[in-house]
Amino acid sequence: MKKLSLLTTAVVLFGLNLACGPQPAPDTRAEDERVIRESEVEWSKVALAKDVDRFVANYAEDASAMAPNEPIATGKQAIRSTIGKMFALPGLALSFQTAKVEVARSGDMAYTHGAYTMTMNDAKGKPMTDKGKYVTVYRKQADGSWKAVADMFNTDLPLAAPPTK
Repeated sequence: MKKLSLLTTAVVLFGLNLACGPQPAPDTRAEDERVIRESEVEWSKVALAKDVDRFVANYAEDASAMAPNEPIATGKQAIRSTIGKMFALPGLALSFQTAKVEVARSGDMAYTHGAYTMTMNDAKGKPMTDKGKYVTVYRKQADGSWKAVADMFNTDLPLAAPPTK
């Protein structure tokens, strides 16, 4: 009987240890995905408004943006310069649509990808439309917000034929 009592006590203590031990953090990935998706909807509206400061506010301080035909812009000042040049293009209208949001199990990193449409004037002043895709990597900030740390986009249009001589 004493062995049974000792075994019962051991089982109860083991159960209490499990119950009182550190509990895993709740899985907030679905909520984080929703927040990021909604943030990209707003970010696209800011792009249409050509508001450079509000656009750049979506980036972390150490972020890098990789626009086509430009060197990597790292840091908000460099990104502001790149985005400012892009937003100054005559006839520019830019919008993008998120296709996928994936948050890491750790809950501190995420990525999105989607498609963009950009209209601008060509060298002759005639409107032209570019369609392409993007990938953005996010890192959760200390305040719980998500900021882009790497952003890359490029066109789906074929390469232009080289000029003939």
